[in-house]
Amino acid sequence: MTELKEIRPSLQPQPRDFALLRDLFECRVMAADHITTLYFDGKDEYPKKRLQKLKAAGLISERPRRMNEKAILFLTRKGFDLLNAEGKLSGYPSLGANSFEARVSVSELTLRHELDIMDVKAALHAALSKSKQFSILEFTTWPLLCQFEVARAADGAVTPVKPDGFIRIHEKEDGTKGFAYDCFLEVDRSSEIQDALVAKADSYREYYKSGGFAVRNGATRADFKAYPFRVLMVFKSAERRNNTAERLFQHTPPILTQVWLTTLAEATTDSLGPIWILPADYRKLIMGSEFDAQRPDRRSQYRRQGERQAFIESKIQKRRLLEGKAAE
Repeated sequence: MTELKEIRPSLQPQPRDFALLRDLFECRVMAADHITTLYFDGKDEYPKKRLQKLKAAGLISERPRRMNEKAILFLTRKGFDLLNAEGKLSGYPSLGANSFEARVSVSELTLRHELDIMDVKAALHAALSKSKQFSILEFTTWPLLCQFEVARAADGAVTPVKPDGFIRIHEKEDGTKGFAYDCFLEVDRSSEIQDALVAKADSYREYYKSGGFAVRNGATRADFKAYPFRVLMVFKSAERRNNTAERLFQHTPPILTQVWLTTLAEATTDSLGPIWILPADYRKLIMGSEFDAQRPDRRSQYRRQGERQAFIESKIQKRRLLEGKAAE
């Protein structure tokens, strides 16, 4: 409580400050432009001054950086103590001081991935903030809050799955409570082998089919069809996206419509536009073409990647995220 008395003479935290600090607790790091988009409607001048005050009060701080690098902000121990004292962390796992310090110590290897996730979150928030029909009900980026376990089909071993995020978007519908789009987010680091990506996609399918997600939402396993969700996979390049789409429809059984794929560039510049491809659409497009992996006369895939990419980009049916209902 002594620390709170020291804070309040120089800064009276506002509701928006608490929301920002709470989100920093959850996501660990944010760039200043993320904060501007998420909390200040993209307006630059006021957030700069407010962030300076929060830093001066010792509630947030910057990671060390080079002159040409953008500021990356994180919650300090003082900010964490303030949130705890004000009861702002209910609903989150309880962390002691040492656990909190370990959590905010993001390695350089992990940092870029965390910031890519925040890029996707900020872009979707900015796009939906202009909509009268859709709104974000939930967008968590702490894997612990949305992790689940499934039994592997091969040997029955229980496998934990830690998504990069979970998104729930609400659509208004006259005369009803509306409709929710539930999506798990996976932002690819380009370091996992394709087998690992396919295995993860298969785990999501099992989570749906087994009724695990239905149970998470307070229903029974038998009600699983009433609780569909999409898996949004975001890739660094169109080539890696296409390779994954191909592997998904070749999988046994094929994964055709539950997983939606796009590139990071598209997800951060046109998140509500026609940017998503489905393995089913990919399969339909290349079936019988010179790029069909099943053709016996198919030549080296490596030498023809550029041609395949151009073919896919010019012909593939891309979908909007908020169209139709979530597919199985």
